[in-house]
Amino acid sequence: MFIVTGGAGFIGSNLVKAFNDRDIRDVIVVDDFTRGIKFSNLADCLIADYLDKQDFLLYLTGEKSFDTSIKAVFHQGACSTTTEWNGHYMMKNNFEYSKLLLQWCLKCQIPFLYASSASVYGTGSVFREDPVNECPLNVYGYSKLIFDQYVRRRLPHANSQIVGFRYFNVYGPREQHKEAMASVAYHFNNQLMSTGRVRLFEGSDGYGNGEQRRDFIHVDDVVAANLWFLEHPQLSGIFNLGTGRAQTFNEVAQAVIEWHRFGEIEYIPFPEQLKGRYQSFTEADLSQLRGKGFNYAFKDVREGVLDYLNWLNK
Repeated sequence: MFIVTGGAGFIGSNLVKAFNDRDIRDVIVVDDFTRGIKFSNLADCLIADYLDKQDFLLYLTGEKSFDTSIKAVFHQGACSTTTEWNGHYMMKNNFEYSKLLLQWCLKCQIPFLYASSASVYGTGSVFREDPVNECPLNVYGYSKLIFDQYVRRRLPHANSQIVGFRYFNVYGPREQHKEAMASVAYHFNNQLMSTGRVRLFEGSDGYGNGEQRRDFIHVDDVVAANLWFLEHPQLSGIFNLGTGRAQTFNEVAQAVIEWHRFGEIEYIPFPEQLKGRYQSFTEADLSQLRGKGFNYAFKDVREGVLDYLNWLNK
């Protein structure tokens, strides 16, 4: 049996679907359906059980126990809203909950694969998994960083697998429930269909209009990395998970326009509230990931966006 926390969310539901595609249905989804719209991400999936996040805590604290062995936990559940400034909520949800789950996995010697974030690097220019490069811009990024630090202290003494993935800009199917936090590819598609235009920020931090660069990675590639590490339980660590290639927002917009075969780009003023709090450039250093033998070929922006829009607009 596998457990996927945040299993009705973006990356979590894609993991569940990937298990189904491998004829694996022994999956327990843990989530919070306060926003019930997320159910649609699992409508085409087959699972063994669903647990509310609060009910799952009873298993972690020993008040309940599973009647079957757990092969691995994929911890994708978190508050991923980068504009959320309630630090008490963010730390309880993203840090304390994650600590409790890790402690349970270590005690039971269950592989633990979890979602970290490239937000830990802030506005830095070096994206390598080293504390000297880590300086988040918001409390979301800090909640991810402090859990990574907690993991680093436990890795040398762990008797079971621990893998953290620092996701860069993930896009792809099953993200519509994220609304404002959905990928730019999702928003560009909606903008083009409603107005005939795609809106990009004007230049900032020395970059031209729409030329800010991010490491955009398709969710299928993220899932592939998670499952590869599941198949290599002897490997542990914290790894960047991007393509290793920064591409511009213009390239994302152009791919959306290419798919629709119409449209144009409109540049809008850079928001005042984002100045000093915006990553104008991200590019994953994949040295550690590749060093473990993961030689998977990632989709570039054009290939990934066209593939995504085939699914989104079907």
